[in-house]
Amino acid sequence: MANFGDYQFEIYLNGLSGVMPTMPMTYAELEERGSRALDPWLLSYVAGGAGDEHTQDLNVSVFDDWGLIPRMLVDGSQRDLSVELCGMTLPSPLLMAPVGVIGVCAQDGHGDLAVARASARTGVPMIASTLAADPLEDVASQLGETPGFFQLYTPNDRELAESLVHRAEKAGFKGIVVTLDTWVPGWRPRDLTRSNFPQLRGLALENYFSDPVFVSRLARPPREDLQAAVGTWALTFGNPSLTWKDLTWFRSMTSLPLILKGIMHPEDVRRAVDGGVDAIYCSNHGGRQANGGLASLDMLPDVVEAAGEIPVVFDSGVRSGDHIVKALALGARAVGVGRPYVYGLALGGEDGVVHVLRSLLAEADLLMAVDGYPRIADLGPAALRRR
Repeated sequence: MANFGDYQFEIYLNGLSGVMPTMPMTYAELEERGSRALDPWLLSYVAGGAGDEHTQDLNVSVFDDWGLIPRMLVDGSQRDLSVELCGMTLPSPLLMAPVGVIGVCAQDGHGDLAVARASARTGVPMIASTLAADPLEDVASQLGETPGFFQLYTPNDRELAESLVHRAEKAGFKGIVVTLDTWVPGWRPRDLTRSNFPQLRGLALENYFSDPVFVSRLARPPREDLQAAVGTWALTFGNPSLTWKDLTWFRSMTSLPLILKGIMHPEDVRRAVDGGVDAIYCSNHGGRQANGGLASLDMLPDVVEAAGEIPVVFDSGVRSGDHIVKALALGARAVGVGRPYVYGLALGGEDGVVHVLRSLLAEADLLMAVDGYPRIADLGPAALRRR
């Protein structure tokens, strides 16, 4: 099994031939250069969080509260970062979290396809958002042998929700990720300052505009009357009346693995497990939806304990390889990354995303090897000390 850390030797060997990296090697530079590559209105959506962004910032800084305890004289020649998730064996625990404007973050306006191709090249699964610039069928066709997941923002039109899920099944996605915390947008001052909400401008709505159920709700095709189509979308997006009783409906919609995203409270975990979900997704939406809350990482151990044998996926604040390792040590089965690959896409398209993913995996792999944890199974809470 190839070690992800070998990416560094590829970079060094290229340097011997005079080929220097064109992409940043640190998140700080990636964010800085990626921010300049995005239009200001789009950057406000990508980089912004809820309220004064305290929770968004806390998601990142809380990782510094933990330190990995090194162990020596451990054979690190062969490492294994593979994981089992929902009946699938994945080469690494890394996932690409859903990003609703990823399509328009690419220079050609087809970022969903570029990310899917990067997924195929790296083996890192993509969680494709409902809010996409290309139809989900086109995205799935670019994933190659890498399994993909479809993320559902549940509309208040049940027939439309079922249509989206059934399309995802037919397209070949391997799981449905239902986001629970975004039935209404949170208070986002950066976007409000620019009076900007991309979807209200008709962006990233191709999954709706290509859906027969959604189109049947319109008097004219979406491209013939974009304003009416966007208005119908705005009235359809989100379902504030969903309750735990609807978990039976979610479960009945699909035979694919069902993952609930946005769960942070142990009691909610237990209710989800009792309802037959296949995985729990511990996340606070990167601090984009609600300010003033706890960091996702702070709740991860409690979520893992409540989930028992059910795997837990984690995201929010992941910026580096050591963040991935710490989340794994605290019990996450898989770890989602968001903004880093968005900036990689903005800077370098498909190749930029591949670079970011390979860099994150290389750093995680090398950190685990150097500190004496060559396999994910070697990690656990005892490998960490709270500072």
